[in-house]
Amino acid sequence: MDAENINKNIENLITAKVPTCLLKETIGEVQKYVELNSVEFDNIDYIYVLDNNNSLQGTISIKKLLSSAPSLKAQEVMHTHPITINRNTEPEEVAYLALSHGLKTIPVIENGDDFLGIITHYDILRIFNREVQEDIFKFGGIFHKVGDEYTSIQSSTWHMIRSRLPWLLIGVMGGIAAASLIAQFESLLSSFIALASFIPVMVYMSDAAGTQSEALIIRSMALDTNLSMRFYIIREIKVAAFIALVSGLLAGIMAFITRSNPLLGAIIFLSMFFSIIASVLIATTAPLLFKKLNYDPAVATGPLATIVSDITTLAIYLGVALLLIGLT
Repeated sequence: MDAENINKNIENLITAKVPTCLLKETIGEVQKYVELNSVEFDNIDYIYVLDNNNSLQGTISIKKLLSSAPSLKAQEVMHTHPITINRNTEPEEVAYLALSHGLKTIPVIENGDDFLGIITHYDILRIFNREVQEDIFKFGGIFHKVGDEYTSIQSSTWHMIRSRLPWLLIGVMGGIAAASLIAQFESLLSSFIALASFIPVMVYMSDAAGTQSEALIIRSMALDTNLSMRFYIIREIKVAAFIALVSGLLAGIMAFITRSNPLLGAIIFLSMFFSIIASVLIATTAPLLFKKLNYDPAVATGPLATIVSDITTLAIYLGVALLLIGLT
């Protein structure tokens, strides 16, 4: 199967050429069965224990099979409640389930527990390799189907332009929006020129904190399909508040010392505090939104989240400056 088909679904990866047994078969009978038919199997990492209706009841590893007494029944030594998938499971979820649970293969079921076959370790690695390649491209701002032409150094110039230019154009539009926002505060910046020199610091700190949060939430979503989003977001807000407090204090103190201006120090402190928290919230919730919309959450680490974070940071910074200067 080619990489394109792997990207669409896993149905054609399922193999039924694996050892199976019934609940009441003895270990000795299963051992003999595996020995006699081993050349016919695509994989013998596990024996899949079924009932009379072909429903998957458990699994027995080869190690467990060889170390158990021949008189024991399969149901006595099997591992119950195995991790399973169905034929419609997304390829990336297959890879993440295998890695997070340390599985060599994953059984495929339908209509409850009806056993269809398995996805082998070899195909799981192929899926994982494919997903890593796609995520790398998405980290670079390429948000569309990535075919084989993008995984080779032989890619044509046109392919590379077509894959990268759209996101860069979005970045240009975001930059224009940010410039328009700054233009609304030209009189403020002209009267308090020191504010302009701290814009790069404000934007960098917000982007840095946001990038950390983006990477962590995507990894957590990938490794734990039952992740409590409410708990995660609350914890991330607490972490962001502490990081924002320390960073804001340091930046505010340095601004005060270098410019001998307490008002500037207060503006920098408050702006950085609120902008880091806002950036972390954007970075944490963006992948959740993309997942709800059935897009790969990894795309949230691209330019779009950065643009929103940058504009938000500038709005907070200039808004706080205008407010504090107006109060003095």
